[in-house]
Amino acid sequence: MGELFEAIMVICFGLSWPTSIYKSYKSMTTKGKSLMFLIFVFVGYICGIVSKIASGNITYVLFFYILNASMVMTDLMLYMRNRKFDKLKG
Repeated sequence: MGELFEAIMVICFGLSWPTSIYKSYKSMTTKGKSLMFLIFVFVGYICGIVSKIASGNITYVLFFYILNASMVMTDLMLYMRNRKFDKLKG
């Protein structure tokens, strides 16, 4: 039962990332974004992945950790791209 609630938690957290990625892609600016927040969330997902592997508790929930970490990484890459655009805009 705990695994189900963990999956629901990770899925709920992950539902916001597609919107964030879309906004980052379209806006072409870092305004309204926090690099530290993105890094902390990414590190949190990596720790969740490592925890699952280290404990040998590899279940379907690991997929959602990896999916979310991938989406945060995408948003981080867009942040770096957008930072270049911000610098060009002056």
